[in-house]
Amino acid sequence: MNLTLAEVEELARRVHATQTDKAGRPYVEHLAAVAHGVAVRGGSVEQIAAAWLHDAVEDGCLSAEWLAGAPLARKTKDIVLAVTKRPGEPLKDYAARILATPGALLVKEADLAHNADPVRLAALDPAARDRLTAKYAMVRALLGV
Repeated sequence: MNLTLAEVEELARRVHATQTDKAGRPYVEHLAAVAHGVAVRGGSVEQIAAAWLHDAVEDGCLSAEWLAGAPLARKTKDIVLAVTKRPGEPLKDYAARILATPGALLVKEADLAHNADPVRLAALDPAARDRLTAKYAMVRALLGV
């Protein structure tokens, strides 16, 4: 039996509980915003679950091995792995994997939308804001969004 969406949210909140974002805000606010963004864009339960977990492997909160054996839908697992940036990975390879994985683009779109939120970016120092704005624009271009 797979975890319910409420259980996935609780898991994500627990494993990311001590993290903060670049502006010092609780990281779970980002996860909630991405999950909400997927939901309002018409995402499936599997995509919303992936949104809650989209950074868990990349941030080292959960291992890829844990994810492989987790009671989650295969689609959720595939999306989480697709949006997990690998160390040293070229952005074009990352974007290609997202585009090749059904359902992953919607999750990444919601992630980029929250990351590029002007209010969120305004809390950063100008150098970080400029660097991240350029990075997000490049990823958007590679994804065609």
